[in-house]
Amino acid sequence: MSNQREKVVVIGSGPAGWTAALYTARANLSPLVYEGAVPNTPGGQLMITSDVENFPGFPDGILGPELMDKFKAQAVRFGARVVSENIDRVDFSSRPFKLWAGETEIQAETVIISTGANAKLLGVDKEAELMATGGGVSACATCDGAFFKDQHVAVIGGGDSAMEEANFLTRFASKVTLVHRRDEFRASNIMVDRAKANPKIEWALFKQVDGYITEEAGFGALKKENLVGVRLKDTQTGALSEIPVTGLFIAIGHKPNTDLFVEQLTIKDNGYLQTQPGKAVTNIPGVFAAGDVQDDYYRQAITAAGSGCMAAIEAERFLEELGL
Repeated sequence: MSNQREKVVVIGSGPAGWTAALYTARANLSPLVYEGAVPNTPGGQLMITSDVENFPGFPDGILGPELMDKFKAQAVRFGARVVSENIDRVDFSSRPFKLWAGETEIQAETVIISTGANAKLLGVDKEAELMATGGGVSACATCDGAFFKDQHVAVIGGGDSAMEEANFLTRFASKVTLVHRRDEFRASNIMVDRAKANPKIEWALFKQVDGYITEEAGFGALKKENLVGVRLKDTQTGALSEIPVTGLFIAIGHKPNTDLFVEQLTIKDNGYLQTQPGKAVTNIPGVFAAGDVQDDYYRQAITAAGSGCMAAIEAERFLEELGL
């Protein structure tokens, strides 16, 4: 077992982690970033996102992995060090904090947590491929809704997020079919009523997705599968049916990656890390959280990057007060 002591350790990557690394690197704090390793997604959810058109500074859009590569390269340019491993265990009971990656123990004066959150998916065949290639399956209407102008799309779910995404998508889509396995909803009554009052929203109740219907498009290296329909299974009778949609948005919730910190930090009822209002500060001085691991509301790349900046500045000031 080897030991090393760091001023700043960033756990996780993505927009929050790389921005925190960039700011602390430019402050000459030489942050050590544990970006994660398979089966996690180093670089966060944008690594499985095709076109990103809502991140400022890229008027023609940019591929998600390319954007994350730029984030990483900029942080490394200023001195961030990167380890492509997972942190397996942490001990925040005293400072310096202790973290373990396999047999390696790391001691840290400050820790910035940016482990993100993963959208809950259906697990249907072809789902991952269709999401990664921009083939018509998404977990973020705000991110991808504009790609489906004048098209028929479907939303899966029965909570507030599903109702909100369905209503949002009617700004672009010609029709939105909301698919839910029951006729009762977790969503608040006001959100359900708002969706029901929208003439562009249709309902497919007592239904669940049984499969994706796709067609090949493009040639050679550009060939990919695109969604052209969804096969639904009736949850009461088992009967199968199909609806022709070119987009499907999964809105069944997110799971923040907080398992490492369950007995270490304050966690909200919905599983997200609790931070002080308007700050990236957790309940333990010197431990900060940024991005989707603590953001259960916005969940956007730009807000994650902003909170990464906040966490970095908090860490810098914390270390300055300690004279480190």
